[in-house]
Amino acid sequence: MSQITSPEFTQSFAPEDTPEGPLSGVRVGVKDLFDVKGYVTKAGSKAREVLPAAREDADAVALLRAAGATLVGHNNMTEFAYSGLGLNPHYGTAMTPLVEGAIAGGSTSGGASALAQGIIDVALGTDTGGSLRIPAAFCGVVGLKPTAASISSKGAVALSHTLDSVGPMARDLETVRRAYDVLSAPANQQSGALTHLIVPENFGMTELDDGVATAFDAAIPLLEAAGFIVERRKLDFLDIYAQLPIWHFSAVESRVHHAVQYEQTPELIDPKVKLRMARADQASAVEYAKTLALRARIVEAAQAELGLSGVLLPSVAILPPQLSALEEDAAFDRINLLALRNTTLGNVIDGCSISLPIAGTPGAGLMLTAPAWRDHAILDAAAKIEPLLKR
Repeated sequence: MSQITSPEFTQSFAPEDTPEGPLSGVRVGVKDLFDVKGYVTKAGSKAREVLPAAREDADAVALLRAAGATLVGHNNMTEFAYSGLGLNPHYGTAMTPLVEGAIAGGSTSGGASALAQGIIDVALGTDTGGSLRIPAAFCGVVGLKPTAASISSKGAVALSHTLDSVGPMARDLETVRRAYDVLSAPANQQSGALTHLIVPENFGMTELDDGVATAFDAAIPLLEAAGFIVERRKLDFLDIYAQLPIWHFSAVESRVHHAVQYEQTPELIDPKVKLRMARADQASAVEYAKTLALRARIVEAAQAELGLSGVLLPSVAILPPQLSALEEDAAFDRINLLALRNTTLGNVIDGCSISLPIAGTPGAGLMLTAPAWRDHAILDAAAKIEPLLKR
């Protein structure tokens, strides 16, 4: 097995014969938290290098392999997938090729960067609070966070079992859809086209970089001319959403999933990641249970209020930050929270969400978010919007 030393990958896979299928000839990068038979799943962590090689493929990997995809290697990522910025002090930090000196975003950082550079055609990743859509925006590719239950996460290292979703990224929507069709289980998708989009007045539109705000505002008339109804108004469920201590999910649940590494070899964990995991000590069992109950209430309220409508937002409030701007913990925390803010909504409401790149503004994305099982509707809407954003 040859080792890839670039920051986009943690290891390469040996070439194998592949069957004929819908993904024949498609080069796939696999986020380094999916089991691939014969390889150690490191989840971007030195603390996991001592683990035995996987004995079988993760479900998603097996589906891609059976569909004829060529598996290239394990893509680099934020350690344990615990940030939206993609920094990794162990294997290097993947950068966006769109902006000199700027990060790729995370946590599916290596996959997005490799896509943007043309090294792979599809990146298999996960999204807990934006880990597919943030790097998709920063790297100018398409990122889909499907309804969590539509794609199996068996064989994937979890960050938050409550919020994790498995999904694909690609340079274009058509390839994303091909990958999604292979990965997704048959399900009763909710019928009805997604034509009504709401820009909430009480969420997601503050603290925008000037470039993001300008690109987003310029896109809306294009959508309206194409037949979409875009409405700016308050969404009541977002007032409940504002009360949710979202950090409880990843902090508490990461301590469960990575207990061995956190307790036995904490010195091997990225200090920024370890600090975030340590926050679990601030959440009592009662508080965590209340958070779960409040989240369930938000899911129900969002589904009731949105119905067949969707939420339209900039994918990320900011353009790709410079790596040099993230050295101090305070700056890292502030920028990380802002990067995650808009995308996390889709995970909390147990919905589906997609980020499309906006041409002319490197690192800016347009995001559609809808309730669960609107995946086909959101992909159909994205197919109409994608060419509008390339003008």
